[in-house]
Amino acid sequence: MYETLSKFAQTWGLGLFVVMFAVALAYALWPSNKNKFREAAYLPLEDKEPGDE
Repeated sequence: MYETLSKFAQTWGLGLFVVMFAVALAYALWPSNKNKFREAAYLPLEDKEPGDE
């Protein structure tokens, strides 16, 4: 029983994480998300304090 579950987790678990990584990578590199990530990258460099408007 343990060997069966272990083998299942090793094969399908690796496949699941590869698919999840590919989806996250595609989301991060999708052209329409470029501005969103650029704004988030420069957010710590802004001089405004939280609550300033």
